[in-house]
Amino acid sequence: MLLCPKKMDVLEVPANRQKGWYLSLMAPNTKGPAFAWLDPSRLYCNPQALADCVKDLLSPFDSDTIDLVAGIDAMGFILGASVASTLGKGFLAIRKAGHLCVATQSQNYTDYTGREKTMEVRLDVLKPGVRVLLVDQWIETGGTMKAAIQLVERLGATVVGVAAVAIENTEGGKWVKENYKFSHCIPEELQSQIDQKYLNSFKSFDQ
Repeated sequence: MLLCPKKMDVLEVPANRQKGWYLSLMAPNTKGPAFAWLDPSRLYCNPQALADCVKDLLSPFDSDTIDLVAGIDAMGFILGASVASTLGKGFLAIRKAGHLCVATQSQNYTDYTGREKTMEVRLDVLKPGVRVLLVDQWIETGGTMKAAIQLVERLGATVVGVAAVAIENTEGGKWVKENYKFSHCIPEELQSQIDQKYLNSFKSFDQ
């Protein structure tokens, strides 16, 4: 699958839903280098696309026991909450520092832009024996996900796996793949486009 050659209406659902069809809904960056290179969240506007995305992400974990889904601030909240709802499990928000009014554990990290940041999680949920699926929208450099893993494990919980729409083959992305069970929505033949930060489907947005 090389992605749809024509721009899809955001609510369109093709008659033949090939695996990963919804990736054609993702929009390219039109605002310059201060922003991420694409906007995956456009696919969330299509209910069938979101449902199929979540189904694909969960497929590798069918045989795993998952007690809780944790999503990373901010875009991981949307996908993570959808995953949690599908599983019938609770959702834990891993926040950027300074937003939680309760006792927290914090972790410093470097995000995909190279900026130093801090994330935090509440102390009254994670504990030994709790099995957590970590969800974020996208894993580019891997710094954000690695920090989230460190937070979960520092509090004694177990990371069952990591799920994201895509995991780029950066040093950090490879670290996640080598050390944790993972899932993403990118067919093998599209991974090179992801790593080059340009999808063929972007051409349709210029039409």
